[in-house]
Amino acid sequence: MLNFTHVKDPKTGEEYIETSLAGKILLNNPQLNKGTSFTEQERHVFGLLGKLPVQVEPLEEQVKRAYLQFQGYNNDLQRNIYLNNLHDKNQVLFYKLVSDHLSEMLPLIYTPIVGNAVKQYSREFRQARGLYIAYPYGDRIEEILDNRSHPQIDLIVVTDGEGVLGIGDQGVGGMDIPIAKLMVYTLCGGISPLNTLPILLDVGTDNELLLNDPLYLGLRHKRIRGKEYDDFIQKFIAAIQKKFPHVFLQWEDFGRENAKKNLDLYHDKLCSFNDDIQGTGVVTMATIMAAAKANNSTLKDQRIVIFGAGAAGTGIADQICAGMQHAGMTLQEARARLWLIDRPGLLTTAITDVSPGQRPYLRDKNEVTSWALTTPNKIDLLDTIKNVRPTILIGCSAQAGAFNQTVIEEMIKHVARPLILPLSNPTDRVEAHPLDVLQWSNGKALIATGSPFPELEFNGKKIRIAQCNNALVFPGIGLGVIATQATRLTDAMLWAACTTLSDCSPILKDPNAPLLPTLDTARDIARNIACAVGQQAQQEGFAAKTSAAELTNAINNIMWHPHYVPLRKI
Repeated sequence: MLNFTHVKDPKTGEEYIETSLAGKILLNNPQLNKGTSFTEQERHVFGLLGKLPVQVEPLEEQVKRAYLQFQGYNNDLQRNIYLNNLHDKNQVLFYKLVSDHLSEMLPLIYTPIVGNAVKQYSREFRQARGLYIAYPYGDRIEEILDNRSHPQIDLIVVTDGEGVLGIGDQGVGGMDIPIAKLMVYTLCGGISPLNTLPILLDVGTDNELLLNDPLYLGLRHKRIRGKEYDDFIQKFIAAIQKKFPHVFLQWEDFGRENAKKNLDLYHDKLCSFNDDIQGTGVVTMATIMAAAKANNSTLKDQRIVIFGAGAAGTGIADQICAGMQHAGMTLQEARARLWLIDRPGLLTTAITDVSPGQRPYLRDKNEVTSWALTTPNKIDLLDTIKNVRPTILIGCSAQAGAFNQTVIEEMIKHVARPLILPLSNPTDRVEAHPLDVLQWSNGKALIATGSPFPELEFNGKKIRIAQCNNALVFPGIGLGVIATQATRLTDAMLWAACTTLSDCSPILKDPNAPLLPTLDTARDIARNIACAVGQQAQQEGFAAKTSAAELTNAINNIMWHPHYVPLRKI
C-alpha cells in the first residue's frame, strides 16, 4: 500500500507531499517524519499536538543535536548503528547530518564499516527497510513490489547477498549493501531517496555459520542454483519491467557464478549496471589513466598484473581493455598487457576450471614454460612479477598482506614509479597498508586503496592516499541515466564516466598530489560525470536529444538536497 505522493510543479518548483498518515504512524514513517520540525499547522492537521515538545526547530538545530549524539559513541560499529537508526526515524535529518560531515561519516555507512554491519545483520536487526523477495514467493513478486512505500521509483539496487565485499556469502545480511549504496547515490549523486528502492533476493545461503545461527533471519537452506535460480531471476526481471519500465537497476554483490551472467543476460532488456564489475572497472581505469599521465607514459606502455580474478578483477580487466581500445589498441593487444592471478595461480590455458569472465584472459601455457617457479605447477604472484615486470599491480583478492615487502621490492627493481592498487574491502582484507608500500618502495610507488586510510606521515611529510572508491563514479552514472531517462547503459557511456573522472585527478596539476579527488568533491564530480554520460546516451540514441544547456538544467533540477517538504492531508 502506497503511503504518500510527492508532488512538484515543473513550472514553479513548488513541492509538497500528500499523505493520509497521521499521529504516531506519521512520526514512525522515516520518509515523512520531521520530528521537532513539524510546523504548528502540520501538528494541528495531522494530529500531532502534544506528541512533540512545544519548540518548532529548524533542520539545522536538529543536525547540531544529532551530531552531539553521534560523537557520544565510542566505536565505528556503534556509530554505524546510530546513523542507521537515525535513517530509520528521520530520513531528511539523516541525509543533512551526513552531508554536513561527509568525509567523516561516509566510511561509517558505506565501506569499510558496512562490512561489519552486514555480518551482524540478524543480531542487530531493528527495522525492516526496502523489500525482501524470498524464493518461495517467486510467484508473488509483483505483489511484493506493490508493497513499496512510494509510487515513483527511478533507481533499484538489488543483491542476493552471495558476494558481499571481501567477506563472501552473507545471505539476508547482504541487504545492508543496497541500502548503503542508495545512501551514497543520494549523498554523492543527489538522487532523491524517495525514488530509490533496495531489494534483497533471498535464495538461501551456503554460509554454515548463518544456517546454524538461531537468530538468522533469512531462508534456512542452501542456496538455490542452476535452472531454479535462473527462473527466479527471470521472474524478478519480468516483474521489474512491468512495474518500473524506466527504472535504472543496479546488480550488487552477486557471486562470481551469477554476477556477470545476470548482467550479460539482461543488459539489452533493461537499463542495468553492475557496480562490482563496471563501477570498479571505471574508477580503477580512471586511476590508471591519471597515473600514466603523471609518469609521462601511455596505456600502451603498461604491463598489468591483477591479483584476484573474481567479478571485480575481471571487471577491471574488461574496463582496461575497453580503455586501451579507445586509445587505439586492438582487443588482442590490450589483453596481451594483462596477467590475472586467482586461486590456481596465474590463469593460463593449462587451467580448465575458469569462469566465463576469466576465459578471455588466459595466457598461453607455452608462454610460461621457461619461467623459474617457486612452487612447481603453480605460478604465484612473485613468480609473475619477476617474469612480467609489471608497471601496475592491482589487488582484488581480499587476502590481507598479499602485497608484502618482497613483492613491493620486486616491483621497484624493474619500474621506477609503479602503480600499486590494493583495492580489497573492508580494511582488514586490504592487500597492503599504504604506509608499508611507501616505506618498502622508498616513497616511489603511486598508491590508491579501496578502503579509506587517514592521512599518513612519510619522510616528514603529510601524504593523503587516494581512495579508489566507486562512490566517485556510480552516483554520477546513475544521475546521468535518470536525468536523461536513458534506456541502456553502454560501454561508451562508461568510458565517458572514466575519462571525466580521470580529468579530475589532482596529480595532473601537482605531481605530489593524490591520484584521485576527495569524496568531499563527489557531488561536483557526479554532476560532471552525469553530463558526460547523458551526452553519450543522447549521441547513441538511447535518450532523447537536448541541448547541452538543457541537459545541465535537467541534471541540476533533479539533484536532491535534504530539506523538509510541506505536508498536505488527503
